[in-house]
Amino acid sequence: MEPENDTQISEFLLMGLSKEPELQPLIFGLFLSMYLITVFGNLLIILAVSLDSYLHTPMYFFLSNLSFVDICFTSTTIPNMLMNIQMENKVITYKACITQIFFLLLFVALENLLLAVMSYDRFVAICHPLHYTVIMNPRLSGQLVLVSWIMSALNSLIQSLMVLRLSFCGKVIIPHFSCEINQVIRLACSDTFLNDMVMYFVAGILGGGPLAGILYSYSKIISSIRRISSAQGKYKAFSTCASHLSVVSLFYCTILGVYLSSSGTYSSRASVIASVMYTVVTPMLNPFIYTLRNKDIKRALKRIIGMAVI
Repeated sequence: MEPENDTQISEFLLMGLSKEPELQPLIFGLFLSMYLITVFGNLLIILAVSLDSYLHTPMYFFLSNLSFVDICFTSTTIPNMLMNIQMENKVITYKACITQIFFLLLFVALENLLLAVMSYDRFVAICHPLHYTVIMNPRLSGQLVLVSWIMSALNSLIQSLMVLRLSFCGKVIIPHFSCEINQVIRLACSDTFLNDMVMYFVAGILGGGPLAGILYSYSKIISSIRRISSAQGKYKAFSTCASHLSVVSLFYCTILGVYLSSSGTYSSRASVIASVMYTVVTPMLNPFIYTLRNKDIKRALKRIIGMAVI
């Protein structure tokens, strides 16, 4: 007997991070603090890059775009989760869930592509320093960001529309705090083979492609740094890449944890923890990683803070 097919399901249940009522105030306070730090920290970087003419370079242009994406990325999930905790409501409407899937896919892919673009920028700066201003001109920088937006939007649109074709039976409970696409697909009662194939194909193209580009760029960067004779020159060259390399490592380690946990022995708890890391913790830490090791950003922030005090 075929299960009841309900393509017009109106809502899902998001189980959140914990079922324990006494932990909800702690989770609310913790994630509200992390969200405010993320928004404030990334806004400071955007302001610093916008107001300081010394920072009007491709590297900081890409960094300000990454900060904007981090704010949007976190805002896709955390405000809804905080509202659900405050109202003691676990329901998310079908339309809101699909919308959340669209923006999660958009900003994950966009962050991935921007990190690859930033690694290319560092590759040109270190391996071809004399031609840097010619190669990384404002037109190319804008085109790289625009192409990243277009590719990310097309990917999220296609995958979101493919979720709309799925059927869901009865009450759908998502053991998560957001509508992750792999979670939602797994709960469908119709055939998900095509969705799975597209999801993993896109992950290979938009995930593996930029990662391969990052690894290639850093292999060339390392070989160039090794050819520098002075220790001070090596340190100066590597210091321009250290922040970006830290962000790349943090982002890829956590996002791989989410999608690797969906194959083999599946652990919803492990997937939730990995999702928290790449949707909340990574965007929060990015401003600290870039400001603590970057004298130009620190100088611009001191100027902004001084102007605000005056």
